[in-house]
Amino acid sequence: MIHLTSIETDVLVVGSGPAGSMAAKYAAEKGVKVTLIEMRDEVGTPVRCGELMPSVAEIKDMFPNLSDTDTLFDVPSSLKCRDIEGIRLLDPKEKERQFPFTGYTTDRDRFDQYHADMAVDAGAELITGCRFRGIAGDVAKTSAGDISYKVIIGADGPNSRVAKSLGLPPNRNCYPAVTAQAEGDFDPVIQMFFGRIAPGAYGWIIPKDGVANVGVGFSPKFSNGSLREYMEKFVEMQGLKLISPLKGKYVPSEGPISRTVSGRGMLAGDAAGVVMPVNGGGIPQAMITGRMAGIAAAENVLNGAPLSDYEAEWKDVLYKPLHIAANNKRLADAFAFRSDRSTALCMGILGTRRMSKLIRCKHLFP
Repeated sequence: MIHLTSIETDVLVVGSGPAGSMAAKYAAEKGVKVTLIEMRDEVGTPVRCGELMPSVAEIKDMFPNLSDTDTLFDVPSSLKCRDIEGIRLLDPKEKERQFPFTGYTTDRDRFDQYHADMAVDAGAELITGCRFRGIAGDVAKTSAGDISYKVIIGADGPNSRVAKSLGLPPNRNCYPAVTAQAEGDFDPVIQMFFGRIAPGAYGWIIPKDGVANVGVGFSPKFSNGSLREYMEKFVEMQGLKLISPLKGKYVPSEGPISRTVSGRGMLAGDAAGVVMPVNGGGIPQAMITGRMAGIAAAENVLNGAPLSDYEAEWKDVLYKPLHIAANNKRLADAFAFRSDRSTALCMGILGTRRMSKLIRCKHLFP
């Protein structure tokens, strides 16, 4: 356990995932003092993620208002486990619909550590084993001591303690999901399985090098069993051999929260709910909002720029696609996910082209 004397910083970032590390990096590059705290002893562990990163071309297609994508998402080839060439959707009758989709899979622990190291190289101080507990004035109470700040950025996940401390709205209706690794030689495509195997969500197989990340999520309002039972059935049906323990997580499912700025604080990444409701993807949006939050925090400290600029900026880039995706998810809940029959029928009506638009957070019609 690390014990601090009371310290002072300009920007305090809570959480060292992609959102937090990007916030710390970009704030530090502006020349302000940045402290990045992580409750776990090691950045990036345990891994509870499909570990998929879309290509820059796919990210630009989903978020056309985004600029400067190449530098934000640039990573060394050593962090890329396997190139992805497409997405294969399987309905309850296992009828396949496949379309091109480019990206890569990564080792999320190494991915997160790389970006945390970038933040440290830019000048941020990283403190691990430090749990955020709450706020008293402009002082963060942590397990390691008090940290005085000028701006705080909550990048501490979907059940954000920073959000609660700032009086910001919580993520609603987070879906439980469980994931593990399976060994085998898998096609270079993401497989998504819909129907009662994962009620209200989907099961997945995401290939890496010699292994795949496999998992299921579900909507509690459509399920009548335990997540472990659904996972066991999915593994059995697909003939998978698991080589790692099951790990659980919660995924925001209703789009961004209504407010992400309050007083001296901001939220980024999953804490802000900027997850794609139709597929649960969140790494690109975490990095996008992290960069924006870090720059906004530094500009506030250096020049008095309002933190509200951050909310306006991320909404300009992310809000419309994520709002469309949230509406599409609500339509799926209302019409498709009620039974295997309705799921297969709706997927058949939409066809491959519109299912591709669904996954990419676009309007289904025309």
